[in-house]
Amino acid sequence: MFDTLIALHTLELIRSSLEQIEKRCSDIHSTDDFLLSDTGMMKLDSICMKLTAIGESIKNLDKITNKELLVKYPEIPWKNVMGIRDIIVHHYFDVDADEIFRICKEDLPQLYEIIIRMINEMK
Repeated sequence: MFDTLIALHTLELIRSSLEQIEKRCSDIHSTDDFLLSDTGMMKLDSICMKLTAIGESIKNLDKITNKELLVKYPEIPWKNVMGIRDIIVHHYFDVDADEIFRICKEDLPQLYEIIIRMINEMK
């Protein structure tokens, strides 16, 4: 068994970060929207920071739940979620804006749904 309160707190932080990414991406319609302006680059940087925080939080969540929680939600490729953190942190200058755009538009909505489901099931 694991500490549900700590897990819930971590999930709430992830939820909040996902919502912030969604807001920051609301007017991003292509990779060029990131790359062709200072504002776009600031959004890309801030989104990468949030993705880093999410990846680290997922790693911590897996640890504090004794690897019992994430396995209940196999529809998410958790290793990839954690792995994006490693790519951003260790290879920041090689981060592919196309991939960040794809993650934001295609992967994060499903991750958000699962995080909400996890929160609701733990309450």
